Amino acid sequence: MIRVVVADDQALVRGGFRVLVDSAPDLEVVGEASDGTEAVALARKQQPDVVLMDIRMPHLDGLEATRLICGSEQTQGVKVLILTTFDLDEYVYEALRAGAGGFMLKDAPPRQLAEAVRTVAAGESLLAPAVTKRLIERYVSRPPADALRRERFAELTERELEVLKLLTRGLSNVEIGKRLFLSEATVKTHVTRVLNKLGVRDRVQAVVLAYESGLALPGQNDET
Repeated sequence: MIRVVVADDQALVRGGFRVLVDSAPDLEVVGEASDGTEAVALARKQQPDVVLMDIRMPHLDGLEATRLICGSEQTQGVKVLILTTFDLDEYVYEALRAGAGGFMLKDAPPRQLAEAVRTVAAGESLLAPAVTKRLIERYVSRPPADALRRERFAELTERELEVLKLLTRGLSNVEIGKRLFLSEATVKTHVTRVLNKLGVRDRVQAVVLAYESGLALPGQNDET
């Protein structure tokens, strides 16, 4: 069972998300928070698999709450899925920088929400949606930094670099396996090693780092 905390300052919205989550046989809401402070406290107490996090909340907003959850050893196993009505690129980027595993708009179909929770809980961060791709390409500046690139990626093997470059294009483990003629289990092993060597939390953070360091550049995603 995937355990979920719902964080939103509107009681009706929280209730709606609870109904949607609890209606899935493999998902369960274990707590509700009305602001970021409560969300952080619940994440520490309940240790859920996923926090559904609104951005605009009183006292402590969802972005700062995400930073506190994703940056703490107390909640290192907790994933955050940002849910908002604001389709603004700057929010998406800040959410990913804060450590969120994905970003969805609140008007997404219920089936997509449930699948997004499963995806984030499994560590398969939401890289494919067009809003995320647009955000990364627009807001991550091209670095001047060949030295930075060598420093951050020097420990990666040639195969691990190949895997990372495919991650920047939003490919799943299965799709990467097909491209590189590897089993899904082998791809998972390579992804884990990439994350460990780069010192990042998940696939989203690895992709952001790849863009920031210049390993990947906007416009390269559609190469074959």
